[in-house]
Amino acid sequence: MSWIDFFTKKKASGAAQQQKTRRRYIYGRFLLISTVILVVAGLCVVFLLNTTVVHADEWNAKGDRTMAQTREIEPLRGEILASDGSILATNLHYYNVRIDYRASRINELRYLESIDSLADTLARYYPQRSRAEWYEVLHKPMEMPKKDRSRSYLLLKHIPFDEMQRVKQFPYFRRWKNPNRTGFTSERVLLRRYPYGEMARLSIGRVGQTTENPQVRGISGLEQALDSMLYGEPGEAKKVLFTRGTAYWTTRPAVNGTTLTTTIDVTLQDLLEHELGQMLVDCKAEWGSAMIMEVATGDIKAISNLDRDTVGGHGGYIESMNHIVQAYEPGSVIKIISMLAALEDGYVNLNQTYPIGHSYAYAGGKPIRDTHSPAYLPVSRFIEYSSNIGMTKLIAPHYDGNLNGFRERLRELGFFDRFNTGMARERPPYYPTLDVKAGGRVSLSRMIFGYATQVPPLYTCAVYNAIANNGKFVRPRLVKAMRLADGTDSVIPVSYVRDSICSSKNARILREMMHEVVWGEGGTAKGLRNPIVEIAGKTGTAGIALERPRDKDGKLILTSIPFKGGYREGKHNRVAFCGFFPYENPKYTCIVVISDPQGPYGPAATSGTVLRNVALKMYSRGMLGNHSDYAAEPVTGTMPTLYGTYRSDRSSLLHRDLKLTRAGILQTALRSKRQPSTVPDVTGLGIREALVILEEAALKVHFTGTGYVTSMVPEGGTKVVPGTRIRVTLSQN
Repeated sequence: MSWIDFFTKKKASGAAQQQKTRRRYIYGRFLLISTVILVVAGLCVVFLLNTTVVHADEWNAKGDRTMAQTREIEPLRGEILASDGSILATNLHYYNVRIDYRASRINELRYLESIDSLADTLARYYPQRSRAEWYEVLHKPMEMPKKDRSRSYLLLKHIPFDEMQRVKQFPYFRRWKNPNRTGFTSERVLLRRYPYGEMARLSIGRVGQTTENPQVRGISGLEQALDSMLYGEPGEAKKVLFTRGTAYWTTRPAVNGTTLTTTIDVTLQDLLEHELGQMLVDCKAEWGSAMIMEVATGDIKAISNLDRDTVGGHGGYIESMNHIVQAYEPGSVIKIISMLAALEDGYVNLNQTYPIGHSYAYAGGKPIRDTHSPAYLPVSRFIEYSSNIGMTKLIAPHYDGNLNGFRERLRELGFFDRFNTGMARERPPYYPTLDVKAGGRVSLSRMIFGYATQVPPLYTCAVYNAIANNGKFVRPRLVKAMRLADGTDSVIPVSYVRDSICSSKNARILREMMHEVVWGEGGTAKGLRNPIVEIAGKTGTAGIALERPRDKDGKLILTSIPFKGGYREGKHNRVAFCGFFPYENPKYTCIVVISDPQGPYGPAATSGTVLRNVALKMYSRGMLGNHSDYAAEPVTGTMPTLYGTYRSDRSSLLHRDLKLTRAGILQTALRSKRQPSTVPDVTGLGIREALVILEEAALKVHFTGTGYVTSMVPEGGTKVVPGTRIRVTLSQN
């Protein structure tokens, strides 16, 4: 064998061995893969059997639960509108701006470089934080490891859409449009908003969440009382299976809430709140409440409740509790209602004279006292002088045999019927059941002139409104129309508690009695006389009884300490005035209640003054059916008087705001420099300011002419006694 054959044979043997090894390797891999496939297939079969056979019931139940998941679709809450369609409560979309500090492509280096400029810009547009504070807010998340950073770090809360768009253009955020690079995210939220702010806050109400109900529902005022209508009906979405997974499918759409049109007049509301607030500041009262009703319809045109702010620290007044629907001892304003019952019972002789005196002990009780009345009075003047003794002698003996007859008489008049005005926590009057053995006769005598009972101002005003309405007891209302979710409008008609609370004759008698309270010789509200708008009404004063503590919504705060009744020590009174205007053709009824005014302030000087000022301002705006008649004046060579006032600062306003460079200033004695018991010098003033100053000096004013005061008799500075008649001449020259 040659060496060539030897190497050839050896090479062939090596190739065969290599091929054999390769074949074994392939067979091994095939066997391994086949084994793995068989094992996996076996496991699949095992798990399949376990799922579909052994634990089939459990998996079927889990699938049913998943596909049965539903989600509530919250409806859009209905709006609340003023009587002219102005929006009082609505829903607006706002945005929360957040930063995702764990965004996949966030550029941390660029962010750290931009913090300075971003903090500067935020401090400029949102100065609630300083630049340093914004810097800390922006830098603090970066101090943590990335895995611990927030994915929704709140930067700005509840900002409008235009501001959210502006924030997008701030340094760093505008560098990239991709939010994964900046971490910028915005979240849209729907919020309840009130364009007129705190105006009629307690009547309109507010919304919120409670621990019992996480939904945003009404918690006060109309928002609470009519919450079911405003909220609407929630819809439902069910989880269903689609080709690419599961998602929620709307099975029942939400029905949006009803839009309510209220009776609130925005202009009147503003007038009433301003006058009441100013009076509370002047007399440093505890709280004040006022309401204006339209005589013919019972529409509540304005309502204001102001309490001294004991939390804010600024000493002002804020909306806190709806006193209009809370019950208090009403004082002498209730005498009109007592006289109404007596007239309807038919035992009143207006010409009969009763001895009054200074005090009168009835049924063995503490003597009843009069501070306004003369020795003798006819029944027709009991209201004028606000005689407690006269009212007791007139009414109480007729119910000696049936102490609860007086209460039942008021019930027949509809005085205890619920009005359902739409204001939350509305309470009816409370007249206790009397027992002769438990001092019932004494309690009856007190009820007649406003004690031993509790009446909400709302109910007192409603009865006065019925008298002004010639006996028609119209139901007070705060809502006059509704717009349903389908766009259908529904007008709520005027309704009546009673078609007639009294005869037209008795209504006229009561109106005349209230007229004499202001215009009569012995009237307790003589200081409210004003020939521009003739008002009629009744004053009332009551001691402030100790009350169980209540929260801001009027709910009783229950304590383990026993409650002891009585009245506040010292001179603490709650004063009221309720009346209507204009007298000859009543259009509006108004009640004003002020609690604990400080100083020598009576009901006419406080509550009555608020009513009078509102009436005058309504007249000046043509809201009482009046209109201005301007007549052309002859042209003269002298400058006319544009405005007369005792306040020197107002002339600067004319120069600055109206650019009246040629206007002259008329100098007159300031009211603050007037000596006591002298006539104030009002020469040059308009009739309105002149009347205010002269009547504050307790002087009777008789004026002639139009324009501005040109002469006075007696002249300014003359010593006089209170009650002296001053003759004022007005002229345009």
